[in-house]
This record gives sequence, C-alpha cells and structure tokens, in this order.
Amino acid sequence: MNKDEFRTLQPFHTGHGREGKLHSLPALEQQGVGPISHLPVSIRIVLESVLRNCDGKKVRRKDVETLANWNAKKPANEEIPFVVARIVLQDFTGVPLVVDLAAMRSAVKRLGGDPKIIEPLVPVDLVVDHSVQVDFAGSAEALRLNMEMEFKRNRERYEFLKWGQQAFKTFGLVPPGIGIVHQVNLEYLAKGVLERDGLYFPDTLVGTDSHTTMINGLGVVGWGVGGIEAEAGMLGQPVYFLTPEVVGVHMTGALREGVTATDLALHITQMLRAQKVVGKFVEFYGAGAASLPVADRATIGNMSPEYGATMGFFPIDEESVTYLRATGRTDEQCAAFENYFRAQKMFGMPRPGEIDYSVDLDLDLADVQPSVAGPKRPQDRINLPELGETFRTLFAKPVKDGGYGKAPDDLSKRFPLRLNGQAQPTDGEMESASVAALTDGAQGTAAEDGQKGGENRGQSEMITNRPTATPAGLIAETHAREFKEGDSCIGHGSVLIAAITSCTNTSNPSVMLASGLLAKKAVERGLRVNPVVKTSLAPGSRVVSDYLNKTGLQKYLDQLGFNVVGYGCTTCSGNSGPLDPKIENAINEHDLIAASVLSGNRNFEARVHQNIKANFLMSPPLVVAFALAGRVDIDLANEPLAQDRDGHDVYLRDLWPSLQEIRDALQSALTPDVFRRLYRDFAGQNPKWNEITSGTGEVYVWDEKSDYIHEPPFFTDFGMEAGRIQEIRGARALGIFGDSVTTDHISPAGAIKGTSPAGKYLTSRGIEAADFNSYGSRRGNDLVMTRGTFANVRIKNLMAPGTEGGVTVHQPSGEQMSIYDASMRYQAEGTPLVILAGHEYGTGSSRDWAAKGTRLLGVNAVVAASFERIHRSNLLGMGVLPLQFIEGQNAQSLGLDGSETFRVAGLSDSIQPGQQLDLEFTRKNGEPATVPVKLRIDTPIEVDYYRHGGILPFVLRELMSR
Repeated sequence: MNKDEFRTLQPFHTGHGREGKLHSLPALEQQGVGPISHLPVSIRIVLESVLRNCDGKKVRRKDVETLANWNAKKPANEEIPFVVARIVLQDFTGVPLVVDLAAMRSAVKRLGGDPKIIEPLVPVDLVVDHSVQVDFAGSAEALRLNMEMEFKRNRERYEFLKWGQQAFKTFGLVPPGIGIVHQVNLEYLAKGVLERDGLYFPDTLVGTDSHTTMINGLGVVGWGVGGIEAEAGMLGQPVYFLTPEVVGVHMTGALREGVTATDLALHITQMLRAQKVVGKFVEFYGAGAASLPVADRATIGNMSPEYGATMGFFPIDEESVTYLRATGRTDEQCAAFENYFRAQKMFGMPRPGEIDYSVDLDLDLADVQPSVAGPKRPQDRINLPELGETFRTLFAKPVKDGGYGKAPDDLSKRFPLRLNGQAQPTDGEMESASVAALTDGAQGTAAEDGQKGGENRGQSEMITNRPTATPAGLIAETHAREFKEGDSCIGHGSVLIAAITSCTNTSNPSVMLASGLLAKKAVERGLRVNPVVKTSLAPGSRVVSDYLNKTGLQKYLDQLGFNVVGYGCTTCSGNSGPLDPKIENAINEHDLIAASVLSGNRNFEARVHQNIKANFLMSPPLVVAFALAGRVDIDLANEPLAQDRDGHDVYLRDLWPSLQEIRDALQSALTPDVFRRLYRDFAGQNPKWNEITSGTGEVYVWDEKSDYIHEPPFFTDFGMEAGRIQEIRGARALGIFGDSVTTDHISPAGAIKGTSPAGKYLTSRGIEAADFNSYGSRRGNDLVMTRGTFANVRIKNLMAPGTEGGVTVHQPSGEQMSIYDASMRYQAEGTPLVILAGHEYGTGSSRDWAAKGTRLLGVNAVVAASFERIHRSNLLGMGVLPLQFIEGQNAQSLGLDGSETFRVAGLSDSIQPGQQLDLEFTRKNGEPATVPVKLRIDTPIEVDYYRHGGILPFVLRELMSR
C-alpha cells in the first residue's frame, strides 16, 4: 500500500516564496472520512501522523478512519499506532537505549552485515541532566565543585555516551552542565514543524521522562514513555496507546497582579486531580488560554503527570510563533510553522463551541490565588495566607489521617546548633546520608484513579530514580567547605532546604526575574538567610544565568546564598545532596518535621531528602521569601517575614516586585541572539566534557572491566530466521505475587544492598559498598540489572511465605534461595519459567528493565489478573508472553503454591490477538487441571514481535533484510 492511501498529499506555501507538501486533514474531511474540523487539535495532530504513515501493516486504513471519527463521549476502545517525529531522552533512562543500539550493531557485525544500518530512523536527542547533585551550595565555587563530583561519579557512562555521539548520525547529545532536557527541548530542540524530502509534518515526540509534556505548551504533541517504547519509536515503530478522552478546559479572564504561572499550575493540578483525568488528554482553549505566554503554558504542560493527564496541551497560535522567534529560531522556520498549521486549519486558539470535547470545564484565571502545594502531594494546594494554620493543623493531626501526630506544644521548641561548615561529623554525630535511597518500598495503596501502587503513578520511581550519595572520600578530596557556618537553632517547621530548581519554573523568565527582584529588595533592606537553610539555584538552561547576570540580579541572589549549583535536575528529582551532619543529627534526635521549599513539581515524602518530611512547591520568588522567613508555620500575607537592619518589620508585600518591574527587566534581558549563542557551543560552555575520552568507530568496543556498561545478551545467538511460536511445556513458577506489584518492586532503581545478588556480584568485582551507586545508575549493565530483578526489599513472593525481598523456592528440590539463583539453576536445567500475579501487575513507572530483567531471568510468560498498559507492552516487546486470568480467577483462587508444573496450550504460529488459550497445570500430587486465559497480544503487529522474540530482534531482522 502506498503512503498516500487517501490521496491527501497537497502543496502549500511554506513562506518566503517556497513551497512544500503536506497530508491535508481538510482534504480528508472533504472526502467524508470524518468530522475532522470538530476534533480536538491534539487528536488532529495524532491523526495526521496516522494518515501520513498508513502503510497497511503497522498503520492500517481502519486506524485512520477510526480516529477521524473519534467519539468525544465514548472513544473507540482501540489502540492508536502513533509514529512520532523524534525522541528525547535524559541520561538515566537513555543510557540503556544506547547500549541496546550498540549491541545491535555488534550483532550485525558478527553476521557480516554493515553495522551502520543500525541507526535511529527518527532524530534522537539525549540531554545529560539527571546526574548532577547538590553536594556543594551557597558559595561561588558550588557550580565548579558539583560538576567535578558529577564527572568523577559518571566518567564511564559519559565515555560511552560520547562514543554514541560520534557513532550515530541521528543521535544528538547535549552534554552535562547545559540544562534540563525539557527546557532544552522547549528553547532549542523543538521546531514546531519538521520537513523530510519536501514533506512537512507536525513536530511530535515521546521522551523517557514523565515531564516531557512541558513541550505541550508550544503546541507540540508529546509525553513520557518507557524505554522499550522509546526504542521502538526511534527504530520507526509506532508507539501504541488507547484512544483517549479529551478534557477541554475553557479559560477566561486574566491572572491578577501578584499571581504567578506557578500559582496557576498548582490551581490546575488541584482542579484536574479532582476531575480524575488520569490517562486522558487535556486541551486548554479560549481567550484566557490565548492570553498566556508560552512560558506560562509550558509550566502548566510540565505538570501533566501531577494532575494525572497524558498531556496538558495548548493549540498553536500567534503566541506560539512569537515564542519560536524570540528563542532564536530562523524566520524560515517560524514562517513554515505558522503556514503549515494555517493550511491544516489548526492555527489559532479555539473558542467555545468550535470543538467537541469529552468533558468541558471552565477556569476563570482571575480566580487563581497565590499559593503553595504540599506537604506531601502536588495536588494539595494551600492558599498562601492559610499555610501557617494548615501546617499547625497537620502537625497535630493523627498519622492515620495524613498528619504528623505531634503534640501542638512541640511546635514552639527550638534546638541550638553550631555549624562549622564541615562535611565530616564529629564523635557521636551521624553521617549525612541525603540521597541514600529510601527505596525500594512503595506499598500498594488505593489511589483516587482506582489504580494502586502509590499515591501517584510512578511515585516510587520518583523517590528512587536518582544517584546515591557521593562517597565521603570524594567530597573530602576537594578540601572545600561543603556547608554554611554560623550559630542558629532549628525546630519543627524550620525551612532547611530552599531550592530554585526544576524546568517547571526556571524555564519561565517572569518568575525567575521576580525571584531576583525580590532578592534585590531584601538585600537592600539588609535581610539575610539563616545558615541552616541550604539554598540553591539550578537553572534549566544557561539562558537563565545570562539574563539574571545581564539584569544585575544574580549578585543579589548570590548574597542570599542562591548561587548557581548546576544546570540540571537537582532538588526536584531528589538530587538535593547532603545536609550538614549536625542538622541531620538534630532532625533524627528530635524527630523534627522540617521543611523544604522548592520551585519544582514533585514533593512526595522522602523524594526531596529522606529526612525532610514537609515539602512545599511554590514559585521561585516565594522560595526566596520562605528562605528569608526560615519557617513554614507563617502567614506571609499578614505576618512579617523578617526585620531589616533598622529593626523594622519587613512584609512580603514590601519585597514583592510589581508586574511592571518584571516586564521592564524582561524587555532588557532576552533577545533571540542569546539563545542562538548559548545553544551553539556546548563544549565551550563545559570544558570538562572535552576532557572525556571516548572510543571511536561504528561498533562499540565492549570493556569487560566496566561495571557500568556491558553488552546485553539479547542478540548473542541472533540469526536471520524468526522463531516459531510454540507451546510452553514443563514450566515452573519463579514467583507468585499479589495485587499492585509495581515496576519498582520488579526492578528497583535505588540503593544496592550488599547482601543482594547484585551487591555480592559487585563485591566479587572488587567494588566497595560505598561505590555501589544505585541500580538506576547501572542500567547500562545487564549483569547488575538482571541480578536486581525482583530484588526489591519489600516484594513478597507468596511461594516463600513469611519472607520479603527476592526470595523463592526452587522446585522440585524445595530449597529456598534468591530468585536470581533459582533462575540460573532452572536455566541450567532447561526449565521454562512463568510468573503468576494479581491485578495491576507492573503498575507505576514505565521502567524498561522490569521487562528486560524478567526476560533475562528466563521467564517465558507472565500470567496476571490484569496488567498496567505500558508494562504489558514492554513484556511483549521483550518476547515475554502476557496472559490474563479470566475475571474472578487468580493464583490464590486456584490454590497455586508454586509446586506445580505448567503448560500453556494452544500457542502456534496461527494465534490471533486476544484469543483464549488454556493454562494447564499439574499439582504436586499429580492432579491435573486446566483454566482458560486470555492472550494479551493485542494487535497483529504484536504477533510478529512475539514470533521474532521481541521488538528489537524484529526490527533488526527487518533492517538486515532490506
């Protein structure tokens, strides 16, 4: 079938006297295929991709027709094959993808082929932003010192990424110290519309980070996915997702003076959480939406995961084009962007009644109040004047009711500290251990969207997906002062971390300049920040530093301790670094409910810092204000936050900048040339990247001495012939699990325990426990990650009652051992394996190693009561068969204890998606039984994936046969 199945290919004027081609959605509507002009803009952009990629196999004519007739009130229960235009990665989740590409090249070379055929078919950009940590803060040297620590901790990973940068033509890499992936995407990578061989199409993407949705503010369709889905996308395969409902949010009015985009984002998060938008698209429209600059829209889009939506999308209008022009994109690019969407009749902010939405909501921007969110969830918004009272109420409320269960009188207690600025504790003090993983223990709790597995989807990922603490020895080698000095005291409600951080807000010049203006007024009044407060500024791009320096505001932030500590994900993602050991000791000794204030998007307990129990999200100027106040049990609207040098009370209103002051600073600070200059010479901005050596050539030379990068065995015995689909016979159960087993239970990201199979392996390699780092940082090494599969310390295998952790019982010997050791023994015996599980198996983050590790443990099939969507897809993508018990049945109802042998009957090359198969099992006493199970291969292309042993072998054979 040709790629113009519907004859929609038409010319259009791109601008500047040039012409291009596009697949016309208005032409499709004229053919009577569907009422396309009434579809949400986000759905139309996805439809264009489906139309353009219709080939009769991966994307069928029926897919186009079904989506063109999207039913707002009852969307079809069909998966959409969405071929994205490009992929964005961050380094923590991106390294294993590049490892897989390198392994595919090695396999091609072994087969005598040309390794260069393994090349991402769509542009891939990886931004190194997740490995920086705030070990040093509050000094002019902090940026340099933190970068030195980062490069020492991550040298092996960076050498590998640098090889990938030169080996793959379509793989771009933004080195450490430049910015955060989502802000770099917004300011630099996104083009709005792309062109290939004269054909223009919308910029669309998926990324391996949940806050990829920040780009929705520019009118670009995109969201976060798991690593295996991203790999499929980069190799030209569709990303599949269920046809969504689209919630329309009609915005009216305008934000009042003193109300920030952060306040609006927190308001929307609370509002949409209550509306249960999980798994849905949200589309903002109306005059209020049109009034918001793209930076404000991006802040709202960024927090889509916090309100639970797949996307928080703003359609394309004049403001979108203005933003592209202001950030240094070329005139030709801006003209093509506008003219393309005009030709598709998708330009301009929709008005009420023009589009059919599944649900219509209204939001008057004038209703938004200055606010914060916390202390444990982003959706728990608190009007600023009510924070003090709310904290006091939660302080005394019982723990079972979501409070802290403390005596009210304890709130006034204060404990003196003498800080000497040293990292090393004196006798009797505890080591600071800020980022040692809280881990591995997300308990399944009912959430408001009916799922389980944590308060928010992927919560445990958000707590543990970060590096572990920098070894004390590395810190000591710098001979630098790590903490502030001075005498002070702390108590319940004390602010101990104040961080201007995260792409959510540092991408927005208005709130960043507001923080600088507030700092200027504070310094001029003689205000200072208490030395117990760890202050930091981690901009999402170097552009922020440029305009803060140009306006002369950075020096005032510096004087309050908000020195730049790095350009990457810091406090918001848990990379907050250590607190002074004396402070940590006091917190633990007195069980203090201490606070952090940050301009981020996530504030789950123990995410920001394992000893900080109250975490509040807020705008950057409020972060500065609370750092000055030093406590959260305060009403900043009516109580003074400090006294000036003359002893006069200073109120927030005395320091808060006016809208005109912000606009004046904005006008003088930002020009397109700044963006062009700072997004050109990456190596010059971070000379340390030039010091990283790397291999060259098309094929990676695997180093057996490396414990971070290792060739995975996915292609060890690879051949050009696909396998045959055959029954699974004589299988044993490796594990039997209950409901709500998360991907973090299956493949933890946090600290590696010394007694675990992975810890023992690293010890055998001569690695000290202090240098184990986290599972997350070793995702490029299958030998560590396979041993870490099912090794979460909180996972409970029902085959081994009374145990926690990765324990099982080998059959028929009856010996209790680690899941990894049992797997190796079964594989040596030639015994196939199955996993049995309850409802919502694989809930949580879309972690690719939860599927990869399952496969490498020798598991052939997972039989569950139900699956989380992405994990089911990932299992299938790795060649592991997903099967589903019929309603009302599970391992417990069938009396299965792991002593049985299993057969999956009915498997053959002629299987059909969704068909019924038989699960036969023979009990220990010889009694046979059979139950029906549903084959959770859901689409025809997935049959092919399974036959080939997974998506990567499928793609590799397809590429080699061309």
